[in-house]
Amino acid sequence: MDHQPKFFENLSGTGKAIGVLTSGGDAQGMNAAVRAVVRMGIYVKAKVYFVYEGYQGMVDGGDNIVEVSWESVSSILQVGGTVIGSARCKSFRTREGRLQAACNLVQRGITNLCVIGGDGSLTGANLFREEWSGLLEELAQKGKIDEEAVKKYAYLNIVGMVGSIDNDFCGTDMTIGTDSALHRIIEVVDAIMTTAQSHQRTFVLEVMGRHCGYLALVSALACGADWVFIPEYPPEEGWEDSMCVKLSENRARKKRLNIIIVAEGAIDCHNKPITSEKVKDLVVQRLGFDTRVTILGHVQRGGTPSAFDRILASRMGVEAVLALLEATPDTPACVVSLSGNQAVRLPLMECVQMTQEVQKAMDEGRFVEAVRLRGRSFENNLNTYKLLSQKKPDAELPKHGNTNFNVAVLNVGAPAAGMNAAVRAAVRVGITEGHKMFAVIDGFEGFARGKIKEISWGDVGGWTGQGGSILGTKRTLPAKYLEKIADQMRTNNINALMVIGGFEAYLGLLELSAAREKYDEFCVPMVMVPATVSNNVPGSDFSIGADTALNTITDTCDRIKQSASGTKRRVFIIETMGGYCGYLANMGALAAGADAAYIFEEQFDIRELQANVEHLTEKMKTSIQRGLVLRNENCNENYTTDFIYQLYSEEGKGVFDCRKNVLGHMQQGGAPSPFDRNFGTKISAKAVQWISKKLKETYRKEEGKVFANTDDSVCLLGMRRRNLVFQPVAELKNETDFVHRIPMEQWWLKLRPLMKILAKYKTSYDVSDSGQLEHVAMHSPKEAETGAI
Repeated sequence: MDHQPKFFENLSGTGKAIGVLTSGGDAQGMNAAVRAVVRMGIYVKAKVYFVYEGYQGMVDGGDNIVEVSWESVSSILQVGGTVIGSARCKSFRTREGRLQAACNLVQRGITNLCVIGGDGSLTGANLFREEWSGLLEELAQKGKIDEEAVKKYAYLNIVGMVGSIDNDFCGTDMTIGTDSALHRIIEVVDAIMTTAQSHQRTFVLEVMGRHCGYLALVSALACGADWVFIPEYPPEEGWEDSMCVKLSENRARKKRLNIIIVAEGAIDCHNKPITSEKVKDLVVQRLGFDTRVTILGHVQRGGTPSAFDRILASRMGVEAVLALLEATPDTPACVVSLSGNQAVRLPLMECVQMTQEVQKAMDEGRFVEAVRLRGRSFENNLNTYKLLSQKKPDAELPKHGNTNFNVAVLNVGAPAAGMNAAVRAAVRVGITEGHKMFAVIDGFEGFARGKIKEISWGDVGGWTGQGGSILGTKRTLPAKYLEKIADQMRTNNINALMVIGGFEAYLGLLELSAAREKYDEFCVPMVMVPATVSNNVPGSDFSIGADTALNTITDTCDRIKQSASGTKRRVFIIETMGGYCGYLANMGALAAGADAAYIFEEQFDIRELQANVEHLTEKMKTSIQRGLVLRNENCNENYTTDFIYQLYSEEGKGVFDCRKNVLGHMQQGGAPSPFDRNFGTKISAKAVQWISKKLKETYRKEEGKVFANTDDSVCLLGMRRRNLVFQPVAELKNETDFVHRIPMEQWWLKLRPLMKILAKYKTSYDVSDSGQLEHVAMHSPKEAETGAI
């Protein structure tokens, strides 16, 4: 798309006043959104007001509507809940209440509202906007405002952001708070698993979601639960028998624990509730298993927001201000939301209507329709869960003529959290597709040494939550072992390869495909799934493991900021991993609210370092007396972490002191985040389905073997903008900087100005991608299979 970059400098907020409020149930990340709205608003020279206690504060007025400054939102990024309060408000539902609210806003000249809440809060905001001119006329008649004000404040602009842990709003992939709620659930499940295993127990976990099963479904996917109950997809008649059979089969397979996840709104096909107690009683009566119930309740709303939610909310907040500045009397109220990793604007009422359609479909028993209306992502989650949770009897597995294909899976490169979830999904989907699955230990090196064995359905049980790489992984490339690897492929009759790894995996596939001329053994379908904390693989916007590393960095920065604000006047310099790729440093800085991030992709010199020191010196004069600077490990060979630390220490003498911290390998460890488990599971399942398709296409019946030697039989499966796409590795060569092991174009560099704006630097921000109002797309069932994650 060749467009002239459009910069927001042309958009001035001078003379405009923006009110920001949070309404309905709280969600982690709301504060990040509030912070972004306030800072972006002030940055474009608008006045920004807090509206405390949601709509109640708008109706009550007085001290509930207060103009705020840059510093008002300092230190709230890492706080859960909402610092400006939220309340259910009956009076705003009456015209009288809305009249009072309009009066309070007009008195302060506020005609732009940013509402962060669920669909109820947003519907209320839209009604308020539609009534606005009528409300002003009524106020003028009553003598509360003059005719001048009616003309001057004739229009109310509204932009919504969805803050809801349930992810129950149509039109957006993820609502603010959902990822953090999943973090809470998974922390609990991981903890429960260890005690359940000790005692051979069954645990029934009840998670939130009165009308939406997203949290239950994704946490079931992420922990490999035995059974899940959600409102959109009630179990079939006779589910009690099927569930008990499955639980006892799992026990017979030496599985020491069972996990059943129940959404609080779970129902059966007659719309009767299925409660966690009912499920527990059933298991105890039928099977006599030692069974416990854990209701997670409000724990899911609590705690600090995840890195994903902070970045999402910060992006949405900035986008919301841009949408308000560009709004005209004719633009409909919109919500800013996320599709893939694209910020989009959608008409608010279209989203609300579609969200209500889902509930209507469920009430009327049209459950297939309800799942479809939830969107591609939800449908994919459900299909993947069904695929992985229950092993089909051998008799039902597909037969490929008289041949069984053998598919090998290996990990290559450095360990990344989520690799094991990807291996589990690959093995189970492969078995379901009728293949024999083989696991290669220790990457290409292990392959050459014959460390390869068949792996079964049960072997990968419990792998989703394990960090690191259970198969073992090495950075060694295949070039020096080609002959030995070819021997092993022949000996074990390997018909397809699935490689899960980072940049080395990509280089490895390039080497194997180049060796096809010499070795027929490599003429088989090969697919790569990107897994590296550095997120530096060409052809994919995300890699498995990067989200977990980002959360580690963010958590560490939170602690460091706390220590810095205790000692006052202290600046921390933190070195992150990533090779030459600045993803972790840049996104970590955005999520932790850092003052600067030095990365290789954006060259910097001594003048910039000097400007940053001066910026921090100014900052120390305010009430925020601490600084945080991130540096990617390879951003510059001469301006090392030590150099920057010494420079800051010298230049900041008498104003602030400095400390440095190298995060190192802790970024590669730890249990995988919900995002990495889920992403690893779904992308890997899709990769194996591609392998099956390719095996069918390339099997030569007369020769009785698979022969694939075209470029499109060696692919990388990556997430591109909004879809999962298979790309031949040969084509990705042109997009790769092989010297620095990074893609030539990286989407996240567009977010770099965002970090600078929120840290009070003057910068230009290309807003060409935003600004178009899209419509809520209804997808066809076919689409669910093609791309979306």
